[in-house]
Amino acid sequence: MLDPEKQGIMRNITETQQTDPEHLWQALERRDPSFDGQFFFGVITTGVYCRPSCACRRPLRKNVRFFQYAADAQRAGFRPCLRCRPLAAIGQDPDTDRIRQASEYIRAHAQEPLTLAGMAAQACLSRFHFQRTFKAVMGVTPRQFAEACRLEVLKTELRQQRSVTDAIFEAGFGSLSRVYEKVDTRLGMTPAEYRAGGDDLPISYVAVDSALGRMMIGATDRGLCFVQFADTDQALLAQLRAEYPKARLQPMTLPYPEQFATWMQALEQHVRGQQPRLDLPLDLRATAFQMKVWQYLQSIPYGSVQSYGEVAQALGQPKAVRAVARACATNRVALVIPCHRVIRGTGEMAGYRWGVERKRTLLDQERAVSQGVGR
Repeated sequence: MLDPEKQGIMRNITETQQTDPEHLWQALERRDPSFDGQFFFGVITTGVYCRPSCACRRPLRKNVRFFQYAADAQRAGFRPCLRCRPLAAIGQDPDTDRIRQASEYIRAHAQEPLTLAGMAAQACLSRFHFQRTFKAVMGVTPRQFAEACRLEVLKTELRQQRSVTDAIFEAGFGSLSRVYEKVDTRLGMTPAEYRAGGDDLPISYVAVDSALGRMMIGATDRGLCFVQFADTDQALLAQLRAEYPKARLQPMTLPYPEQFATWMQALEQHVRGQQPRLDLPLDLRATAFQMKVWQYLQSIPYGSVQSYGEVAQALGQPKAVRAVARACATNRVALVIPCHRVIRGTGEMAGYRWGVERKRTLLDQERAVSQGVGR
């Protein structure tokens, strides 16, 4: 733990500008992105300093120190947060530029063998620092990003090649087993099924009552692929068919398989506010960017909200606000990927594909549960 008084080198922003610390604390509590670059805050229990909009767990007020400049925080012994990249807010984060250049290199060489050492060398960083920084900036590990890029190549090759095997090797995968063990979970089906357009892919489904109305759950043998709400079972089934038009849909009958019953129970308890954390297996088809957004949404704390702009900032792509909104709109698994926790920068609810009232109900319930836990 840092001891600023013993170091005698901390310069608090209230001492340099006579700025009201409570005003800064309120901006921190709101995670207000309009204050990014105007001040920074350090947390003495972690030794890390952040930008005001950082999505990290909110620290205790007594552990927070405010700074006008990032250099002040660094002189006080704090290190920059790897999640919010505070230096990027003032255009002084060389690591972010290096990681973006490295990501372009990985994308361009996805069909070639790539090693962590080689990717780190392209960024002029040590392997350890590259691994941590890449995850902080891109939201996924270098290996996951490389696999996502290779998967995009595979999709193209599957549409063009006459042989599935040829497509796999042309995409840069070194073995057939690796594709079927790892990559099919990102395709949402095996390569052969994807090449056939998902024909005959078995999806089991069931509709149940919930606090938010009728909820349909669909799953393959790999995980959940569909969790959505509607007023009627007919509407839900129409949505499922629209998402997976060539799949073989199978209504689930009692008794439910043990694993499927466990997933259903977790979702029902989550809707009622009895299970705040959901950690369920998913089987989704997604682009690298969609997966990046969805993984980030799962990191937003229960009972908290962020704007589309804040999500884009956190992903290191501040101009991708519309792309973030599209990724939220294409979410097929409500609750598990909590897109309801993203709102407009004005604080308005914004759209929700299952109805704004459901979104408001979810957020109100999460806030109530969070406040109850915190008392």
